[in-house]
Amino acid sequence: MSKTVVIGMSGGVDSSVAALLLKEQGYNVIGLFMQNWDEVDENGCCTAEDDFADVRRVSSVLDIPYYTVNFAKEYMDRVFSYFLAEYKAGRTPNPDVLCNREIKFGPFLQEAKRLGADYIATGHYCKILHLDGVHYLQKAKDQNKDQTYFLNQLSQPQLADVLFPLQDMEKPEIREIALKHGLATAKKKDSTGICFIGERNFRKFLSSYLPAQKGKILDLSGREVGEHQGLMYYTLGQRKGLELGGVKGEGDGGRWFVVRKDLANNVLYVSHGDETPLFSKSCEVSGFNWIPFKPQTNEFECTAKFRYRQPDQKVLVSVRDNGNLHIEFAEKQRAVTEGQYAVLYDGINCLGGGVIESAEY
Repeated sequence: MSKTVVIGMSGGVDSSVAALLLKEQGYNVIGLFMQNWDEVDENGCCTAEDDFADVRRVSSVLDIPYYTVNFAKEYMDRVFSYFLAEYKAGRTPNPDVLCNREIKFGPFLQEAKRLGADYIATGHYCKILHLDGVHYLQKAKDQNKDQTYFLNQLSQPQLADVLFPLQDMEKPEIREIALKHGLATAKKKDSTGICFIGERNFRKFLSSYLPAQKGKILDLSGREVGEHQGLMYYTLGQRKGLELGGVKGEGDGGRWFVVRKDLANNVLYVSHGDETPLFSKSCEVSGFNWIPFKPQTNEFECTAKFRYRQPDQKVLVSVRDNGNLHIEFAEKQRAVTEGQYAVLYDGINCLGGGVIESAEY
């Protein structure tokens, strides 16, 4: 009797082809669509409805059963409340990482088991290696699309029964397969931005949940150069949206960019041309999740990413007595941002990740 796989279908081309590949491999495939956000966008459209319609079309072509499940409450409690709290604290969170840990490999996993799943699957670009009872999360063949960064908070139990059908494939192949099999999602644009916000105006969206307080923009000499619209709208290294084009800067020219946020005084600090204030030598990381296991030594060398799609950076890691990490960079890093994740790698193996608390300059 064939094994049952419940696959998370988003209405995108990746999960559509993942479902197709699993069926071709002989699995009994069931599609499960998660609705994590109930509200409409600024055009009055609920993108979940469009996405579910695509799931329905693809499932019909593949001749597989499909279901929908609403996790909007769980999403609000476990992901969105944290997202708002972090922005209120002047940090820049990464809700996609939490969404994976708290929803896609949480309530989704439980619902899949209820439907009789032997395995769960997603359209993520990454590999899984199950070896001697240990589950290793590894980089995908398509390094440009590798999504291990977003899965850095997953635990051993969450990875135990997971399949990643796209692990050895590259994006152009996925599109070709979808076209060849007449899947409705073959030419659908990849989703961008934060998982629940989609293509909508970020400032407008955030201001409906958190009141924005305007304040001064100062350069590093303390000179007032403009007015910000609310500290939560800006992130370290940001160049766009500062509206300082007509203000003369120090030095040889170049663009203005954000270098610091002073939450206590509601001040945004910017620099002009010279990016050296953005480069740090190390950072402190909390809440580190070790995916295969914690290293045997408290100091070791490996590589790290401090944002998605960043090339691997050589680092020296020190594990503190309280479990937090001090990560020293072999080369100074630009715009290491509080609230984002530092993710460690040993070759293709993802060791895990934690939240950046501060950077040292």
